[in-house]
Amino acid sequence: MKITNICCIGAGYVGGPTMAVIAHKCPDIKVTIVDLNAERIAAWNDENTDNLPVYEPGLDQIVLSARGRNLFFSTDVEKAIDEAQMIFISVNTPTKTYGLGKGKAADLKYIELCARQIAAVAKDDKIVVEKSTLPVRTAEAVKNILDSTGNGVKFQILSNPEFLAEGTAVEDLLNPDRVLIGGDTDAEGQAAINALVDVYANWIPKERILTTNVWSSELSKLTANAFLAQRVSSINAMSELCEKTGADVNEVARAIGMDSRIGPKFLKSSVGFGGSCFQKDILNLVYIAKSYGLDEVADYWEQVIIMNDHQKRRFAANIVKTLYNTVSGKKITFLGWAFKKDTNDTRESAAIYVADDLLHEQANIAVFDPKVEETTIFRDLDYLATRKPEENKAGVTVYQDPYEACRGTHAIAVLTEWDEFKGYDWQKIYDNMKKPAFVFDGRNVLNGKELKEIGFIFTGVGKAY
Repeated sequence: MKITNICCIGAGYVGGPTMAVIAHKCPDIKVTIVDLNAERIAAWNDENTDNLPVYEPGLDQIVLSARGRNLFFSTDVEKAIDEAQMIFISVNTPTKTYGLGKGKAADLKYIELCARQIAAVAKDDKIVVEKSTLPVRTAEAVKNILDSTGNGVKFQILSNPEFLAEGTAVEDLLNPDRVLIGGDTDAEGQAAINALVDVYANWIPKERILTTNVWSSELSKLTANAFLAQRVSSINAMSELCEKTGADVNEVARAIGMDSRIGPKFLKSSVGFGGSCFQKDILNLVYIAKSYGLDEVADYWEQVIIMNDHQKRRFAANIVKTLYNTVSGKKITFLGWAFKKDTNDTRESAAIYVADDLLHEQANIAVFDPKVEETTIFRDLDYLATRKPEENKAGVTVYQDPYEACRGTHAIAVLTEWDEFKGYDWQKIYDNMKKPAFVFDGRNVLNGKELKEIGFIFTGVGKAY
């Protein structure tokens, strides 16, 4: 089957960029991204690409190259499903906050709703592609729903997990390490796999397109994120030991990273990892392992999360301890709220949890982030439900100017590694702060030596100061 019409359900951080790149690279394929969120679709269609709902370097140009030609954004979900030969499901799969599996299992209600809508609308055979991160054997549940319609339509289910790093998503899509496609091993399943392989082969060498059975594909996504998160928690565990012994975690990371068996990536110590995938996928892995009675496997992976939570709490506690055991009524400035640089995504950002701890200590928090909206910051804090929304409003002030955010502050905490922070006039910031002036660099991006020469009391992660 030659694919000429693709629909993607879900216009978020995965669906939007992925489909935009497919449309950009495959001008003969019509790509329609649908979402029930009319505000989000309007933002994708906005003539001013600064208003796109997802910020990724280079994404605006990719969208402009194809939008209106063969890339369309719509709220008419049923029409897009009906016309498409291939349907990508790219909706949110958050961790359950209720019932069986609460706090660990993936909440698949949006996936099921998509499957039921596809089943109700489809009049001809479809290839359905799982793009969301899902637990192993979800494809089986999706197929059961689709095959139970009784209308004679045949569905093939493929797993095509994303391996995007936010901040470099466009480059990851244009030049990926690999594309993974899992499907059934029978002739029809292989034909569906080949149809998707042919789409990606428009710009990706075939040797980088891996095909597996659907279960291996689903589990590979969870495993990849678990391994990456494990490396971050491992170097963060060593950062605490470095601080106690006088070692420098950056020097340790460089030394072990030069070992070809280990490699240098994901060995940057910090206040802790965030993002929509790492914690969610590991918790999902823990839940799956426990459901099969594999308690030791579950405990092993859960420790990665425990270490990450500890790192965030430890960072907040160190601010309190250094500021003479009280931050009550003191202004603490956060530089950065996004979970990493070059994205406006704040899901599971360390900043949220550090702020929550400091608000419990009655601090007054000032926030500046170059890409995160004020409404997002308060939504993140309110979602924790640790205090009333009006209390969050009273305790947090969001600034549009970093120098104003730092004016009159007792301490600055760097929570996101935005490059622009390194270029600030730190002498000017120092002159306008309360003294002694403290900087807590949670991302190890600033030059501590230079800041100490200005007069700051400087603390990084994984170094004895």
